[in-house]
Amino acid sequence: MSAELDRPRAGERVLRVLRLALHVGFALLLAVAVGRMLLMGPLSWVSFLALLLSAVLAAVYVIGTVAEKRASDGGRGRRALRFDPERHGLAWLGAVTGLWAVLLVLSPDFSWLAFPLFFLQLHLLPLRPALLAVTVTTAAVVAAQWAHAGEFHAAMLLGPLIGAGFAVIMALAYQALYAEVTNQREALDELHRTRAELARSQREQGVLEERGRLAREIHDTLAQGLASIVLMSRSARASLDAGNLETVRERLGTVEETAAENLAEARQFVRNLRGSENGGGSLVDRLERACRSVQERAAAQGQELACSFRLEGVPAALPAPYEVAVLRAVQATLANVLQHASASRAVVTLAFVGRDVTLDIFDDGRGFDPAVERARSGPRHDGSGYGLISIADRVEALGGRMDLESVPGEGTAVGIRLPLPDARQAPADLPASVPGQVPDAGGQGRG
Repeated sequence: MSAELDRPRAGERVLRVLRLALHVGFALLLAVAVGRMLLMGPLSWVSFLALLLSAVLAAVYVIGTVAEKRASDGGRGRRALRFDPERHGLAWLGAVTGLWAVLLVLSPDFSWLAFPLFFLQLHLLPLRPALLAVTVTTAAVVAAQWAHAGEFHAAMLLGPLIGAGFAVIMALAYQALYAEVTNQREALDELHRTRAELARSQREQGVLEERGRLAREIHDTLAQGLASIVLMSRSARASLDAGNLETVRERLGTVEETAAENLAEARQFVRNLRGSENGGGSLVDRLERACRSVQERAAAQGQELACSFRLEGVPAALPAPYEVAVLRAVQATLANVLQHASASRAVVTLAFVGRDVTLDIFDDGRGFDPAVERARSGPRHDGSGYGLISIADRVEALGGRMDLESVPGEGTAVGIRLPLPDARQAPADLPASVPGQVPDAGGQGRG
């Protein structure tokens, strides 16, 4: 990146040096012409007129160059002149050339000013008009020297021609360098804009991903717990209206237990956001507790739901993100079973098959049409309906796959397959503690 920045800066320094050399050369040649005229003897009215015009030419040249410099710098400063090089440059060049032509008529010593004039003409005029102007200026120098000398010498022609040719070559090289520096500066500015836009897009993408992760965590933990509390509270109110105080006590006990669990989950959630590690036992233990918890809550709501857990294969230690995905999938799915399926039986099966871990959750509830669910393609306006989206997002983030099968009246089956990382990479190459890691799953099977 530093090399990219140095190239246009080096070119700009060369351009500044060339411009400064042009202005200094003009001033020196004008001073030499005036000095020679003063040393040639007593001053005449022609000499006084030439001195006056030389002062005017110097003032016009300085005013034009200063105004152009301030315009190229963006017009900074209170006294910055409103100089437009494209509009006023030709008028300024015409004034400088006209004053020089009058001085050339008065004294041949001003012939040397033609050399910096060549550069000004080639810089301010298009190529063809500039070449024509250089030719006319060269002819004027030759004619003036011939007229003042009274006779023609080959040097009168060769000197101006060589100077004009050298000026044309140097001016073309200057223009090529100027175009290259301009292109590099524009490319560098575009690179800066592109990098800034990329950084902004990455920040926005990071914000969106973090929002999605937080939404999944809140849905799979806090929201499901609060939903369970609402259901238990409604059931307790109905029992209270019916005068069944024993049932009210059971419902309030369930509410208290669920609220305590939800509070623990909230605290764990905050700890996870701060990067602290968690405990809570093995994944198998947490899944068993999730099944027992949903069964107990179903009984508290007056539902007969038998939820069982099965383990197939030899369980292996999973990286934390995989445990999170498996546990949250079980919690969200069992919550849907409890709230929507009206099922009498649910089975959770965790299997370790080769380099894959699979999870199957089946219920014999009312089922639904998956096509309708896919067509909805998002949570409802009240924030519910996020469970399947959350499960799919987690599984896809780990390179896995989720399959959903359901038929109205025949139950629902959710199948998940996660390819495990290579044993040499897991769990060392995966973060041991990530935001939203697995807390204690007791009582988390809520929808």
